[in-house]
Amino acid sequence: MTGPTIRTRRTFGPTILVGLAGSVLTAVAGTREWATSQGDAAGIKIDAAVTGSEASPLVAALALVALASWGVLLVTRGQVRRVLAAVGLLASLGASVSVLVGFAQAQDAALDAAIDQGATGDVFVTGLTAWFYASGIGAVLAALAFAAAVISAPGWPAMGTKYDAPAARRAEPVSDEDMWRAIDEGRDPTS
Repeated sequence: MTGPTIRTRRTFGPTILVGLAGSVLTAVAGTREWATSQGDAAGIKIDAAVTGSEASPLVAALALVALASWGVLLVTRGQVRRVLAAVGLLASLGASVSVLVGFAQAQDAALDAAIDQGATGDVFVTGLTAWFYASGIGAVLAALAFAAAVISAPGWPAMGTKYDAPAARRAEPVSDEDMWRAIDEGRDPTS
């Protein structure tokens, strides 16, 4: 093996782990509370919260696309991997942009939720939760891992052909007569 091939294979495990962790973090954090707001209604404290799914629904959806891309990327080979990594990269970048757009939307939605619950007055306390930041960090990690996969995925180790369909492993087509002959001889015609 040459030097670049060894280095390419060494990136396989860490890239997959970072990418999966980032995608899962984004998917989970994208459905949790992103922003809270506190107000006052005739002396009664009003607390309201908004989830990421309410403020920016694309985050969780695109994170699931990225997660699915990792799953399919593991069972494919060659240039198909590069295309799937590019799809995952686009999904992760889209999730990152959606998190940025959700920065203002989440706070505004939390404020509106407090007002809808009857909060009045001039003083409202609105803030972002750690889940908001976690979703952004996860999306960036997934995007970085997908970028590395676009570059090096075709050189990564692939699953063996053992699990491919029998017709895909054979160069010559198998006729129905050959299949029946194999059954008559007590052999499995699919192996």
